[in-house]
Amino acid sequence: MATKIYIVYYSMYGHVEKLAEEIKKGASSVEGVEAKLWQVPEILPEEVLGKMGAPPKSDVPLISPNELAEADGILFGFPTRFGMMAAQFKAFIDATGGLWRTQQLAGKPAGIFYSTGSQGGGQETTPLTAITQLVHHGMIFVPIGYTFGAGMFEMEKLKGGSPYGAGTYAGDGSRFPSELEVEQAFHQGKYFAGIAKKLKGSA
Repeated sequence: MATKIYIVYYSMYGHVEKLAEEIKKGASSVEGVEAKLWQVPEILPEEVLGKMGAPPKSDVPLISPNELAEADGILFGFPTRFGMMAAQFKAFIDATGGLWRTQQLAGKPAGIFYSTGSQGGGQETTPLTAITQLVHHGMIFVPIGYTFGAGMFEMEKLKGGSPYGAGTYAGDGSRFPSELEVEQAFHQGKYFAGIAKKLKGSA
């Protein structure tokens, strides 16, 4: 049976969604892996989103909390708000109490990817503070470490991401993931899928 990887994200302006798409490509490149994109529900009214200049959501399906249990591994993606995950994603995680009570996610590998507005805006604190959610579910956090190689040490070009996972800088919203950030996202998907496949095979 194929290893099922769910890439679950919230994206207001499309930056996290772009990373999610590349992560899916990376995961799908591993033989025997099926990767699927999911969005979490929006909690802001359309009127507010309009004032914030947020574009319409894509046609990627919405996921319900209980559907997380179907996956063999899950990658969670979100933008930062003051150095932590956006409230939209936190609201989704808060709705996973049923899964927590039965520990249906325990032992499943999990990864994190993210977007921040500035260089000091949470490229490490955002994933770091999100790990607590994984711990309470008993999930196994899979960081990318420095497996991306030379790209992790890029100093001449602006690059998001960290040993925690792939990332990007949105700036004022006009900057989208660079070629190097996209490559890192692909790498995370491929690396994570390989580990999830090994874990499933040894179960």
